[in-house]
Order: sequence, then C-alpha cells, then structure tokens
Amino acid sequence: MDGPMNEVLILAIGFGLTYGLLFAEMFSLSAGGLVVPGYVAVFLHQPRKILVLVALSLAAWGMVRALSWFLMIYGKRRTALMILVGYLLSFSLQQYPWPVVFGNWVSPDVIGYILPGLMANWFDRQGPVKTLCTLFIIAVLVRLSLIGFLGVDVHP
Repeated sequence: MDGPMNEVLILAIGFGLTYGLLFAEMFSLSAGGLVVPGYVAVFLHQPRKILVLVALSLAAWGMVRALSWFLMIYGKRRTALMILVGYLLSFSLQQYPWPVVFGNWVSPDVIGYILPGLMANWFDRQGPVKTLCTLFIIAVLVRLSLIGFLGVDVHP
C-alpha cells in the first residue's frame, strides 16, 4: 500500500496497539498479536481475505501442534516455528493458489506473511475462540476509531 493507504495502515496499527494493550490489561486477552487488529481493521470490508488469514492461522497452529506430538517444541522454538509455518503457508498460497482447499471464490491475496503465525501463536496460548473474539472486537473498535478520526471510511 502506498500513499494515503500507508498512512491509514500506520494509524490503524497505532489504534490496534492501544486497544490491544487496554484489552490485555483489563481482560487478560490478546487479539492474536500486537499488529494483527490494525491490519484486520483495514481489511474488514474484504471478508474473504480475513477468512484466508484465519484459515492459514488455524492450519499453522494445527501443524505445529501435530509436530509437537513427535518433537519437543516449547518456548521460543514453538513461537518461531508457528511464525515460520504461518509464513510458509502464506507464501505458498501467494505463489501457488489452492483452489482445492479454499474453492475458486478466494483470491490468493493474503493480508500478511507474518500475521498467520502470530495468530497461531495466540491460538496456542489462549485458544482460538478467545483470540478470534478479541481480535474482531478490537478490529471493529479500530475501524470505528479510523472513521471517527479521519471522518470517512477508507478502503484499500
């Protein structure tokens, strides 16, 4: 994203960091990583991209959990592996679309390469339901804050 959209993304990440910190302090819940709610807020009007992001995150989480049955994966190694698997899944979807898995209605456009791994890490820590609920609450708050701050709804 170039120009004004880059500025909107920077502002969205700032709002997301603020709301994420408040939710962490008030409710002890995370929205799947510090920058994830800002990105999701910017793409709320493109639900297919968000579905792909969630699917990739769930896949990365499941793959690392399956690997942990055979390997000792804890701590920093587990976090790094979640991010790496999420990255590899995002990269492979971007390079080679998976119509068999996602159907022909999903474009291979992914929101980010690191975001699925960050979300997968929090799925592992607090569970996917708590993470996704917190993520969408904060993303909506960020989107509303962007509309209030900018005066218009911005679409990338």
